[in-house]
Amino acid sequence: MFITVQDFTGIYDYQPFMQELREKAANSTDIQWLDCSKIIGTDCYCDDDAIKEINELIDNAERNSGSSNCAGAAPRIHFFDNGNYHYMSKLWTDRVQEPFSLIVFDHHPDMQPPRFGGILSCGGWVKEVLDNNKFVQNVIIIGVKDELVEIVREELSQSGEAGILDKVTFVTEKQFLQEIPAFAGMTCNDSAMSVGNNKSLSSNLYFSIDKDALAPAYAATNWDQGSLGTEALKSTIARLAAGRKILGIDICGERSRDFEGNEQHSVQDADAINNELNRELVEFFTSLQ
Repeated sequence: MFITVQDFTGIYDYQPFMQELREKAANSTDIQWLDCSKIIGTDCYCDDDAIKEINELIDNAERNSGSSNCAGAAPRIHFFDNGNYHYMSKLWTDRVQEPFSLIVFDHHPDMQPPRFGGILSCGGWVKEVLDNNKFVQNVIIIGVKDELVEIVREELSQSGEAGILDKVTFVTEKQFLQEIPAFAGMTCNDSAMSVGNNKSLSSNLYFSIDKDALAPAYAATNWDQGSLGTEALKSTIARLAAGRKILGIDICGERSRDFEGNEQHSVQDADAINNELNRELVEFFTSLQ
């Protein structure tokens, strides 16, 4: 399993497992550690200069390691800090060169129309993928906050872009918790799989996970969180992936660097929970191969 870690804020300094990966990266072609902390214009929004610099950093790392994300290569896990950088999934899926279904676990739909001249954002990256990626066949967003779905529908209707939703299935937090067996039990032989509006999944899947879809007992993030459990997350992914090819896995949703604790987590607890979750997810995805 290839792993790329993009360190934007230094938050991984507080997680022993991630520091193990950093140490291994010095002598391994399977692990890349990319220091993105000095790239300007990346927090929540990613401007064109930052996109260019990030892509060049990735390209240089892949040339040096001899690895790639091309078709036929082993899937890579991409870690990229907290939810403010979830737009990285747009940049990573830009590199996919075959048809795929994008499976997103997120407490937020990340489909807001652009507010600042079309600049890429953590709140609108899914829409950018749908607008610009010719290989994406459909998107399923799982665990999204129920009321946010209606807000997105209204915003896209007002902007005259509601048609884009034909490719999107929202599995809301409430739906997921009520119907886990239905969503987790899909097989690649289903002609019209029962996911929301009967969207058919591609034989190729790309997973993008924002840990804020999980309940605070399982993750400590920098956004409001949902109520999914880790076992339900893994079970659903395993069922969806059965008989299909995984092209890539993105993981974000760390705590913010300036987090000082709240009613749910102390700083130390937050780091311990996130550290173990990151380790668990790497072990889980490795086991699927």
